[in-house]
Amino acid sequence: MKSFSDSYREAGVDITAGYKAVKLMKSHIARTMAGKNQTDIGGFGGLFELDLSDTPNPVLVSGTDGVGTKLKLAFLMDKHDTVGIDCVAMCVNDIICVGAKPLFFLDYIACGKNFPEKVASIVSGVAEGCVQSGCALTGGETAEMPGFYPEDEYDLAGFAVGVVDKSKVLDKKAICEGDLIIALPSSGVHSNGFSLVRKIFDVEHTDLTTPVPELGGASLGEALLTPTKIYVKPMLALFDAVKVKGVSHITGGGFYENIPRSLPVGMTAKIDRKALRIPPVFGLIAERGGISERDMFNTYNMGVGMSVVVSAADADKALSVLRANGEDAYVMGEIIEGGEGVVIC
Repeated sequence: MKSFSDSYREAGVDITAGYKAVKLMKSHIARTMAGKNQTDIGGFGGLFELDLSDTPNPVLVSGTDGVGTKLKLAFLMDKHDTVGIDCVAMCVNDIICVGAKPLFFLDYIACGKNFPEKVASIVSGVAEGCVQSGCALTGGETAEMPGFYPEDEYDLAGFAVGVVDKSKVLDKKAICEGDLIIALPSSGVHSNGFSLVRKIFDVEHTDLTTPVPELGGASLGEALLTPTKIYVKPMLALFDAVKVKGVSHITGGGFYENIPRSLPVGMTAKIDRKALRIPPVFGLIAERGGISERDMFNTYNMGVGMSVVVSAADADKALSVLRANGEDAYVMGEIIEGGEGVVIC
């Protein structure tokens, strides 16, 4: 007998809509699965066949995150096919910071009402993020929660697992004075600081579709919804080419919170302000909001989605490898002895 419940539907939950959503998302999920797992979406658990032939001492690395209030922009723009990339990026960019290769990802979507086409659109972005990071989307959960969320809103979170050989886990203790700091450019605001963004631009009452001259003709909505860049593949290539001493994913808290997380006690990242390539969207945020430069660097990535520490002797090779893998990387500073944290000068 086919599963349905009229009583549950009257309470606001349509389980048949869930079945339709799963059917619609299967083609997107299939893009991530080739040769990676043996799961069939809809089961109780996602299967992943783990090949450890080149990893004698495997260490599993996990990460979880969501998209945050950037989702409000997706609701206002009625555009749902990119926030899934953000969700994957926030997880896999974290686990790459310890040298791990992402293996698989699971998502969680909670919504006020399950509109199958909308859910499938969200999952299409999740699948694209998984393809970009080379990991499998082995499953997920869609929870219809009437009365808890408005009908046209949802939340999105995810969970990623990666693996690294114990001998290759990045050791920040190797960082020393004179090492160079390489910047990997961001695609924009990424997925942090949107509570402040929304306040500054009053997005619920602002035209998000008209081109903005300061943004090179892009609309405010387009600029802000640009998905978070995924750095997994270029970073894996870099790990194979040179000794990487430290990696920071520049998320909430900006430079001042995130870069020190990859530094040993007694070392400071000295950032050359003139070397930074800051996208126009950050200038617009600072101008419209009257935000100090100090606060901007303590809230946003300011055009640097990831920072990498290598020895000065390896810097040219590191830049060459990153550029060959699509990253317009550049040196933005150096490590100095003394203090703890970041100085921008």
